[in-house]
Amino acid sequence: MQFTTTVDTLTHRDTGSMLAIMFSGRHRLHIDANKGSVFIDRDGTHFRHILNYLRDGVTPALDTSSVQELLREAEYYQLSGLIEALTAVSNKKDEDDEDTAELTRKEVIKCLQTKRVRLRGVNLSGQNLSKLDLSGVDFSNGRLISTFFSRANLHSANFRDSAADYANFHNAILRESVFVGACLRGSVLSGANLQSANMQDACLADCSLLGADLRTAHLQNADLSNANFAKANLEGANLKGARLNGADLRSANLQRAYLAHADLRGTNLDGANLGGANTSGMIR
Repeated sequence: MQFTTTVDTLTHRDTGSMLAIMFSGRHRLHIDANKGSVFIDRDGTHFRHILNYLRDGVTPALDTSSVQELLREAEYYQLSGLIEALTAVSNKKDEDDEDTAELTRKEVIKCLQTKRVRLRGVNLSGQNLSKLDLSGVDFSNGRLISTFFSRANLHSANFRDSAADYANFHNAILRESVFVGACLRGSVLSGANLQSANMQDACLADCSLLGADLRTAHLQNADLSNANFAKANLEGANLKGARLNGADLRSANLQRAYLAHADLRGTNLDGANLGGANTSGMIR
């Protein structure tokens, strides 16, 4: 799939994006000698939406699944403006979609107001819980598939052994939260504050943690394969035995991180800071 555009389109709107940096003239590009084009190893299905956004700044009207797919592409290209816009669209999901969830957003708020916060094992899949103060709430063993927690305060919340695939935690406060044994495959945690979070043995495969704060986080034996940690802060994080194969760690801060016996095969470490990291037994 081939697209045609100008360098100005790729570099003008979001100067900190991967595309802007690629075509800034500061880096050597691999150009196909026969076609005169640059190859980017991504599914081109939604790239036209990326280009249209860069041209006019308009967020496309898409169905829920397509919004999530485009959000992942925006995360890959590090288009902060589009990420914010798509997250806002996701957060407007109809609150009346209660076909599987046991509680609505209004009912959760009522629980918070009456202090009866007992959500252990509760099915909240698809619910919009963004921007709520959910600090200390116990979601353990819950079903949280595609639940929206963006910008929520989840300080010290407990997600132990929960199923939270494709959940949205964009810019959420998750300091000292517990995700031990939880499954968050494909979830969005970009910009989230995960300082000292306990994510041991959790599955975060294919997650986006672009720019997330994971300082001193516990990620021992976690499945982080193909996750996006570009520009994330992992200073002092414990990644012993973690599976990071295929992960994107470009420009990530891994100073003093514990990477002993971690699997980093196929990992992109361009521009990453590994100063003082423990890499004994690390697999490359």
